[in-house]
Amino acid sequence: PLSGRVYGRRWLVLLLFSLLGFAQGLVWNTWGPIQNSARLAFGFSGWDIALLVFWGPIGFAPCFFFMWLMDKKGLRVTVLLTSSLMVLGAGLRCVPVSDLEIRKKLIHGGQLLNGLAGPTVMNAAPFLSTTWFSPDERATATAIASLLNYLGSAGAFLVGPLVVPPPNGTAHLLSHSNTQHIKDRIEAVLYAEFGMVSLIFSAALAYFPSRPPFPPSVAAASQRLSYRRSFCRLLSNFRFLMIALAYAIPLGVFSGWSGVLDLILTPIHVSQVDAGWIGFWSIVGGCVVGIAMARFADFIRGMLKFILLLLLSGATLASTWFTLTCLTTVTHLPLTTATLYTSCILLGIFLNSSVPIFFELFVETVYPVPEGISCGVVTFLSNVFMGVLLFFLTFYHTEFSWFNWCLPGSCLLSLLLILCFRESYDRLYLDVVVSV
Repeated sequence: PLSGRVYGRRWLVLLLFSLLGFAQGLVWNTWGPIQNSARLAFGFSGWDIALLVFWGPIGFAPCFFFMWLMDKKGLRVTVLLTSSLMVLGAGLRCVPVSDLEIRKKLIHGGQLLNGLAGPTVMNAAPFLSTTWFSPDERATATAIASLLNYLGSAGAFLVGPLVVPPPNGTAHLLSHSNTQHIKDRIEAVLYAEFGMVSLIFSAALAYFPSRPPFPPSVAAASQRLSYRRSFCRLLSNFRFLMIALAYAIPLGVFSGWSGVLDLILTPIHVSQVDAGWIGFWSIVGGCVVGIAMARFADFIRGMLKFILLLLLSGATLASTWFTLTCLTTVTHLPLTTATLYTSCILLGIFLNSSVPIFFELFVETVYPVPEGISCGVVTFLSNVFMGVLLFFLTFYHTEFSWFNWCLPGSCLLSLLLILCFRESYDRLYLDVVVSV
């Protein structure tokens, strides 16, 4: 039908998917905010902490399988497989084994299984919004579904340091009883996350349809390219490759940086709790502004490039401010909690809020390539950059100025690519002009 139909149940589907993304981000970022406590309780090394974060991008290795599954079998099968992997991964981390070496291996295995859920929770948002929502709600739905994963990561910055006490280096705290207390608190967090993931899986198993009875728009009902032809179209589209790099480089660098934020801020004498709050508010600010920007894009269509230019300009300035502030011996800028909070929060706001805008621009640029495939390619590429960065971090984890300089460099490169990009709105043209 030329006139689409929307259903009230679309908000329930969006809620379940968003909660799944929230839980995946929460589990992925469990260890970074409490890395000092985890070192004491489980004997983790700096290499272990970096690897626990590294399992996220490694989990994107079968990304193309999940894209194929979403394209061929629909959302329900993909979401149920993804949530079952998360349940298994969260359960592995809770197995009560007294041998610390075996326990560490189980925790690493659990993080890997949770990482395998990343391709779905990060790629499927535009596919879900096109399948269930009308054209004037698509960007908003994409923003909610994609940014809740980041909000889960922010929740780990809040929950971990508040529940798990940090070691302070005193003889009293390093006693066996206090070490056991820290371990018990970490295990309480692991059990709570397992319960949350299991509850979301049960709800999705009970009700999560693949698609509505009737499509909400012309674009949702239209024929898409096949899996093979889609990849040929993407790889031969120079404009898509430009914005794919503009997204993947800064978001990959920022994801890796935020995952080990506590590790980066510890040398400049920032406490575990303060690092947690900085990470929390930077991501929360990005989620709030991102949803607001997406709603603005729904009302005023055809301005995605302009919005991205504003956001990336702000991200370049904020990341430069943070990097120069950390170089106290060179720049002599004031290094205070207020400056760290402000620069990190602004950086998170500008970069995280650009995610749904990028997703919508990807889909518009390469339509009729399926949404899951186009967004899957760019998130895979983003995790490649994140993985390369964390790989170097496992070897160069004693000094972090090089890591900090990667932030403004990646933001500036992305800004230049967007400036040279020529935007088009093929899907929007189909919905607006053909429908009329």
